[in-house]
Amino acid sequence: MIKYHMNKKENEIKDRRKLIEIINRGTYTILSLCRGNEPYVLTMNYGYDREKNSLYFHTSKKGLKIDFIKQNSYTCGTIIEDRGYKMGECDHAYRSVVFWGVLREVQDMEEKKYGMNILLRHLEDNPETIRERLLQDDSVYEKRNLTILRLDIHEITGKQGL
Repeated sequence: MIKYHMNKKENEIKDRRKLIEIINRGTYTILSLCRGNEPYVLTMNYGYDREKNSLYFHTSKKGLKIDFIKQNSYTCGTIIEDRGYKMGECDHAYRSVVFWGVLREVQDMEEKKYGMNILLRHLEDNPETIRERLLQDDSVYEKRNLTILRLDIHEITGKQGL
């Protein structure tokens, strides 16, 4: 893949802590997938695992996104922190990250539970309530047609508009 430079270097976010802060503040990401010449864009909630530098998602075991991932697991995504349009200036305040990586279905039951915990801790004020109500035992992953995906981030860039 050809690497491009950022046109407005003053808008580039290079500080890794700031990039992680944007990921931690976000609740959803927009992912792009491709199989052959057919593109597919989707929006998903996520949980971020800092140790693995990975995003975890939950979804059904079958469907269009799973078909795309099986054909081509490489993906690109973005997380945007919208700070609002600047009326009268034709400008927008934001911070965003763009990342590239590999998206895979988690097979190991322990990692499925781990990934779901990462996701719940990222999104929920009280993740234990959800765990008690919906995830009583391991069979829920089969009964509810639930699968866990992990996106291992290989590259990340950031940009901001003030």
